[in-house]
Amino acid sequence: MNQGNSSSNSGGSSRRRRSSRGGRTRTGSTQGKSGGSSGRGGGRRSGGQQRDRRHDSRSHDPYARRSAPVSDAPPLAEGTVVRGILEVGNQGFGFLRSAEKSFRIQPDDIHVGNNLVQKYSLHTGHYIVGTVGGRSPRGRGPSLARIESVDGDEPDDVKNRIFFKEMTSIDPTDRFLLGNNGNISMRLVDLIAPIGKGQRALIVAPPRTGKTVLLQQMARSITEVHPDSMVLALLVDERPEEVTDWKRSVKAEVYASSSDESSKTHVRVSEMALQRCHRLLEAKCDVVLLLDSLTRLGRAYNLETAHSGRTLSGGVDAKTLEKPKAIFGAARNVEGGGSLTIIATALIETGSRMDEVIFEEFKGTGNMELVLSRKLADQRVFPSIDVTLSGTRKEEKLYSPEEIEQIWKLRRVLTSVNPVEGMELLSQRVGSFGDNEEFLTSLGS
Repeated sequence: MNQGNSSSNSGGSSRRRRSSRGGRTRTGSTQGKSGGSSGRGGGRRSGGQQRDRRHDSRSHDPYARRSAPVSDAPPLAEGTVVRGILEVGNQGFGFLRSAEKSFRIQPDDIHVGNNLVQKYSLHTGHYIVGTVGGRSPRGRGPSLARIESVDGDEPDDVKNRIFFKEMTSIDPTDRFLLGNNGNISMRLVDLIAPIGKGQRALIVAPPRTGKTVLLQQMARSITEVHPDSMVLALLVDERPEEVTDWKRSVKAEVYASSSDESSKTHVRVSEMALQRCHRLLEAKCDVVLLLDSLTRLGRAYNLETAHSGRTLSGGVDAKTLEKPKAIFGAARNVEGGGSLTIIATALIETGSRMDEVIFEEFKGTGNMELVLSRKLADQRVFPSIDVTLSGTRKEEKLYSPEEIEQIWKLRRVLTSVNPVEGMELLSQRVGSFGDNEEFLTSLGS
């Protein structure tokens, strides 16, 4: 009886609190004491709304979504062959991600247990082919039962690879013969700024000077002339139609985060692409990464990196470019076999102080620079290469002694004339010969 009076004096607040926690108050008891009042009935409704809100918050948890039915598609049968790029988490297990989906977490991603990760010394970036063996623990989706291959090799071979950080870097000595497919623009690049295996190349370009076209031509030349090389394209904050064009026109693994994606996605795709390059290099492959662009990559990291409190000119945080520099700096020629060549673009003359600061931070970090000229592009001279500002460090290691002597002679001539006239003349002369070897021979006569 005292309890009843107490409840009555408190205005039913305790019942409302219990109702909001879980709605455990008996309906009949509540109706009897409240007389069907709308106030306490509202308390029950608010409790239901509270439960709905808690349910909605759980639906935003990726692992909560993973345990829920995803679609009406039938589950994968045991023994089904699956493939994907591995991402290993801090807890030791991983999932197979899809580059086509920008490596987003999907409810049906294949779970790779930590027993397989430890058994074969797997890391993020490995391309895994295996078979499904049923559901994973805690309802995380299909689980990988057996690994057939890792990066095209036997799984047991992975343990014998040298880890990326333990590799010895040396100067590039083997040149990509970009012009051997007959493309005049690529033949000019071979003469002005050759690209070796393991080069860290930077294409510096104002807007609308043909950098994307030049990058695609490089990709086509490498895939045609050097089919043994693995070509990857990393497109950051790119227009969606440009991403489609890359996928359709270039025979390369395209890792893209288009302009309608978040900066977090840009960063995630970039880091997965870097890990993929590391794993291929550890397998002693000749890898080429085409990055468009370092500028937009720097912008994305400026938004996602925890700020240090020290801001540079243009609003760039002092710690922002550490990771983009690590990505660009990963390019190297490895002693004992394998190379990672990175050809990246950097934007200038965009009117943004931030873009200028990002470029200045990367200026000098590469060992090859190809500078495109707005003046040449306005005159419709393509490729719009500024010969006086472009070149490759230690280019003598990429040419024969006879070739380098003619190359230096050519440079002296080109730097002594008007840039527009010099580039037009060079394009005409090079086009009149079947290949660069014939052209260089003609210079000595």
